[in-house]
Amino acid sequence: MESIILNTKCGAIQGLDCGGYVKFLGVRYATAERFAYATPVKKWEGTYDATHHGDVCVQKRVWYAHLEIPERHFYHKEFREGQEFHYSEDCLNLNIYAPKEPGCYPVVVFIHGGGFDSGSNYDSAIEGAALAKKGVVYVSINYRVGVFGYFSHEAIEQTYGRDGNLGLDDQFTALTWIKENISDYYGDTDNITVMGQSAGAISIQFLCLSEKCKGLFSHAIMMSGAGLFPSFAQPKSVESTHEYWLDVMNTAGATSFEEFQQMDAKKIFDALEDVKARRKDNTYNTMPVIDGYHITKPVGELMEHPLPIDYMIGYTNNDMFAFLMSKIAHKYAKHTPSYLYYFDIDAPGGDNNGAFHSSDIRYVFGTLKNSHRPYDDKDEAVSEIMMDYIVQFAKTGNPNKPGLPRWEQSKSKALHIVHEPSQITMTRPGSLKLLHNMLTKGDPK
Repeated sequence: MESIILNTKCGAIQGLDCGGYVKFLGVRYATAERFAYATPVKKWEGTYDATHHGDVCVQKRVWYAHLEIPERHFYHKEFREGQEFHYSEDCLNLNIYAPKEPGCYPVVVFIHGGGFDSGSNYDSAIEGAALAKKGVVYVSINYRVGVFGYFSHEAIEQTYGRDGNLGLDDQFTALTWIKENISDYYGDTDNITVMGQSAGAISIQFLCLSEKCKGLFSHAIMMSGAGLFPSFAQPKSVESTHEYWLDVMNTAGATSFEEFQQMDAKKIFDALEDVKARRKDNTYNTMPVIDGYHITKPVGELMEHPLPIDYMIGYTNNDMFAFLMSKIAHKYAKHTPSYLYYFDIDAPGGDNNGAFHSSDIRYVFGTLKNSHRPYDDKDEAVSEIMMDYIVQFAKTGNPNKPGLPRWEQSKSKALHIVHEPSQITMTRPGSLKLLHNMLTKGDPK
């Protein structure tokens, strides 16, 4: 790899020429103090060094890997084993992969998953080289997660006139920065696709319900996380989460918001471990909330009028609660035209986890060779097809082009992605099969 220098609106930036594409890593898009909303970066001094990944938001795995828990161990081995990550609260950075030749290419912005309390923008499955080689500018963002992304307190309201959703606001800030700056990296500012998986997909669903995002992106791809949320998983009001976070503060020994704002991060996470061990409502207090700013009303009301853009939604045969994942995706498609896919390829390797939650990620990014699993030529062929769909959708809002199996917008059918490329067709996924998979396959979830 050789160095490359670009002159951008923010200043000169040094990246890497990788032969068939170029990449710029760890590009700072905003800054933020703890429990404060982010301020976009406008300029930097000197030449920005974008030759290595930026820091990832501080999260529980820094101190509590919990790899003795089968689920944690499974996903660590699947997507993170052998990688080195650096963590800090100064984590608002993004990676850009672009075609080598200057031009005006469609942009795909990826928002990682991780249950809103973990994850990074460079897990081994989500590298952007393959998509860049196919003519897309690919961007993956880091944002604040866990306590640093979803803490709420009346002091934040007093300062900013709003409260909560710091992590969701980071995503909005990143998209705003990308809209303003991606042309410097050969991206088309008028043709941006947001793509996310799991909590990243759910984040995109929330952004697609926000009028503030109108005009920021033209297409949305939501993988294993979209649709008409069941009532038990819908966001709470921000005010109703205050009690939970006061419990965390008291457990940590903080006597004021200011003291908690300055407290050592390890002490905060010690308190979180204590609270999570004795409460059952942790998930519902550590995710996006109705803040009156990005999420202005109960989601059930907002879902009636999502942004009028192009949608692609996917789920796997042994997803988390696969039957429910399928049901909410198809419900969404009944009132919002969408391209649905059903990923039905059991992961090789003998662990009987089927097409587990997130198993489609490596196919979408062309990163099968980065895995410990014995993927073969058929897997590579399916991966090429899935990437071609993604690229075509990013270009036009329609995944179809000559040479690919026909993919229709449908309320009841999905593109059935199987191991034989010639047998990829539209089908109506069977509810009984999804229920059977949930009960008999060893999904670590």
